[in-house]
Amino acid sequence: MIRLKVNLFFFLLFLSCSVHAQTLNGYLKDAQTGEPLIGASVFETNQNIGAITNTYGFFSLTIPNIKDTIQLRCSYLGYHTEILNLSLDKDTLLTIKLEKGQDLAIVEVTDEKYNRIENTSQMGKIDLPISQIEQLPTLLGEADVLKAFQLTPGVQSGVEGSNGLYIRGGSPDQNLILIDGVPVYNVSHLFGLFSIFNTDAIQSATLIKGGLPARYGGRLSGLVDIKMKEGNNQEFHGEGAIGLIFSKLTLEGPIKKGKSSFLLSARRTYIDQLV
Repeated sequence: MIRLKVNLFFFLLFLSCSVHAQTLNGYLKDAQTGEPLIGASVFETNQNIGAITNTYGFFSLTIPNIKDTIQLRCSYLGYHTEILNLSLDKDTLLTIKLEKGQDLAIVEVTDEKYNRIENTSQMGKIDLPISQIEQLPTLLGEADVLKAFQLTPGVQSGVEGSNGLYIRGGSPDQNLILIDGVPVYNVSHLFGLFSIFNTDAIQSATLIKGGLPARYGGRLSGLVDIKMKEGNNQEFHGEGAIGLIFSKLTLEGPIKKGKSSFLLSARRTYIDQLV
């Protein structure tokens, strides 16, 4: 009986030593601005283990059976791919910065690919780049993220000139509008003529028209999820504009270079002075 217990003890000890795994956590950021890269790919090539960064640019990998160095492949659309060879002897936290790549050459597509909506993981989702929103025709020279979403399929504008979103027959108050995960209930200025969102301070804007994920509750119609910039933590940068009814100014820069930053964005209208 004693011999059986001793053998069982050494068997469990051998089993615990043979199962060796480390956790690799990290952030993927833009090398010039320090902004997090959302949806970037991180792949360990030796064991075919990968992850996608979340809305904060964070990823986490649990790598079992580490015998030698690991090879980490980090990639993001429009950026140079970074390949790192690491030796993990403990849980590690990394900050990986990717450099922007050169413009791609023109590619002519001669075939067609049809993605059926029932085969997609998230139905009715539309991502609008801020650069595209700023290039759209605007009312009195003021770009508006909500008016840009009105031009997408399945969305109605309702009253002419208003920035309300009528999705799936629902009224604007049946939509959930978030700024960095915080609900916003009054999103309009001047009786719906302009929204409260300053495009200079927005990093990404997403519209989900149907099949809302379980973490978004309490609304019957659609979802607008807006992520704000965190500020350039590498160098000082500013931009502004003077319009017919608005003037705006945005300033951003590092507080401690590479670690913390500030972002100040303001917009002022002349309507009250004219009235």
